[in-house]
Amino acid sequence: MKIITCLKEVPARDARYQLASEGTGIKESDLTFEINECDEYSLEESLKLGEEHGGEVAILTVGRRRAEKSIRKGLAMGADRGMLIRDEEGQLNSPHAVAVALAEVLKGEEFDLILAGTQSDDWSYAQTGVLLAELLGIPHATIVMEIQADPAQKKVKALREMESGWFQWVELPMPSVLTIQAGISQVRYASLKGIMQAKKKELRTIELSDLDVDWSSVPQVEVVRVYFPEVDKKAEILEGTTETVVEQLVEKLKKEAKVL
Repeated sequence: MKIITCLKEVPARDARYQLASEGTGIKESDLTFEINECDEYSLEESLKLGEEHGGEVAILTVGRRRAEKSIRKGLAMGADRGMLIRDEEGQLNSPHAVAVALAEVLKGEEFDLILAGTQSDDWSYAQTGVLLAELLGIPHATIVMEIQADPAQKKVKALREMESGWFQWVELPMPSVLTIQAGISQVRYASLKGIMQAKKKELRTIELSDLDVDWSSVPQVEVVRVYFPEVDKKAEILEGTTETVVEQLVEKLKKEAKVL
């Protein structure tokens, strides 16, 4: 099997955010970055499928040069090679634009499955994998909790998490795209041997200018303002006897909240 796993680098989950001076994003200079949580599980599932059925696992990422560190981590975990579509200026700021870049590179690749995280920890669009499948003209399944692949029959079964505690098994032909839900398995750690081997594995950089895409025609997102939630409510503790507190509460519900 040939599996492509799409990763995104995001600020570390324990990071403390500060707004950038222009007010349209966060200050990144003091942040550390890591692989997006859902994408880590996507990588783990890709590696498990590769170990079970043989073949190759390749990592594909869109991001700045610093994303090479996250790719190397994936290579240390067991992936065979990596590809970085370098977007140093953050030009691709919509899931559609990112999917277009991924699709353009994947047109030159052979693959049976493409795995990606269901959504990212930063913008949480949950659209990139779906748009990628549409651009490539192949089927997809989202919020996947379990995968059963049959390379001989060129089929894959995926267990999808639905609403209200329901699940759904779907069967798709290969190639197809699966977006993976966080928490479906235990993500492995990179071994010392894997870390040493990762330094010798292929990591190809692709510039946006290398892609045959008219970016002016690709929809983008304009961020007008980013801000912390504004507090406009307050809590008040009522003190006294039970009777006094009840009387105060009723008065406030009548005169302030106006719900009585």
